[in-house]
Amino acid sequence: MSQDIVVKKGLDLQLVGNASPEIYTPKSSDYISIFPSDFHGVFPKLVVKENDIVKAGETLFFDKNSEKIKFVSPVSGIIHEILRGDRRKVLEIKIKADKEISYKKIEKVNLVDSSNTIDFLLENGLWTFVKQRPYDIIADPNSIPKDIFISGFDSSPLSADYDFITKDEKENIKAAIKCLTELTNGSVHISIRKESNSFLRELKNVVIHNVSGPHPAGNLSTIINKISPINKGDTVWTLNLPDLSIIGNAILNGKFVAERTIALVGSSVLDPKYIKTIIGSDISSFLKLKHDNSRIISGNVLTGTKLDSKGNLRYYSNEITAIPEGDDYDLFGWAKPIFNKFSLSRALTFSWLFPNKKYDLNTNTNGEHRAFVVTGSFEEVFPLDIYPMQILKACMYEDLDEMEALGMYEVSPDDFALTEFICVSKQPHQNIIRKGLDLMKKEIG
Repeated sequence: MSQDIVVKKGLDLQLVGNASPEIYTPKSSDYISIFPSDFHGVFPKLVVKENDIVKAGETLFFDKNSEKIKFVSPVSGIIHEILRGDRRKVLEIKIKADKEISYKKIEKVNLVDSSNTIDFLLENGLWTFVKQRPYDIIADPNSIPKDIFISGFDSSPLSADYDFITKDEKENIKAAIKCLTELTNGSVHISIRKESNSFLRELKNVVIHNVSGPHPAGNLSTIINKISPINKGDTVWTLNLPDLSIIGNAILNGKFVAERTIALVGSSVLDPKYIKTIIGSDISSFLKLKHDNSRIISGNVLTGTKLDSKGNLRYYSNEITAIPEGDDYDLFGWAKPIFNKFSLSRALTFSWLFPNKKYDLNTNTNGEHRAFVVTGSFEEVFPLDIYPMQILKACMYEDLDEMEALGMYEVSPDDFALTEFICVSKQPHQNIIRKGLDLMKKEIG
């Protein structure tokens, strides 16, 4: 079964630095790091200490609020260092990896029953890939989703091609999807590009959505809003296609194999390409830059996490992006014609004349933080049936009733990346939405 979805509002930001369609396997990283901050809302309780020996798939910590949710090691080795911050908050778990990875043996169980399936995913660190709406956090295993949504492509700038990076993972992904169909009384929805020849079209007992249109067509909120809007009391679960290969491998082969094929992209990358590595790898082992003054990002340019040159691939990232650092300024840049920068506005810019031109943009915001200016431009790039300006303001003055009425249950911070990019007021939209979601979870639950 398939349906067509046409996304008319949005923005495709064309940037220099796409990855060439070849996969390389660099030298393995000596050290792997896991950051509890990647799992929003999780309060880690460690079960390991420095100098402990772990296998890949063994538990490092669990969530204090839900002890069933376990977080496991992506490699075997020795716990080299545990970095803590204020009030002994765990910031990073650093593991000295073995040259040859040894795996914890995952016992096979009958996954026909939903409770067995959930216990299997929880016990083996696989539940971390299942997120939920509302609140865009790791799913509550005690909830029952009305539907499950799987993102089969990423439409963000310079994003990894999911069809390409999962081309050798068909059987693992099929096994994971078969497992997921047992966890909901509703449907499993998979969004893919309309022009894609993905093997996902062969699957039965799922609903395929052929999506066309600009970014954020690949965001699941866009699909959920059109197919299964979330009301108070509803829950839907969401997953990304590359994560299903890890789940399926554990089901079929009994091992937690934390490998990812990621894209090295951006105008500052010396040789943009795809590489096969491990979650938490030290990026200095494979990232080569054209110049040192660059912003390195785990993820895409709109929503990723800033890294330093010795940073690590974050848990959910499928790209490492590097673009020039925007620490230089144009004299009277606001008052002269601009030819080499992108803008949605036609005032003194000419990017609208060249819709297919690729830009070498830097991180300069070309302005400073100021009070919200009502321009009406947010609605041009925001395809959800929600008022973006109003919901942002409701979050800022913490009106829970208004947030609820405006559709806060359906959104995630990523949905506001484009509105943040075009915002003339330079407001941190994603941070505002995240704080609003946290407040709703605390007050409403």
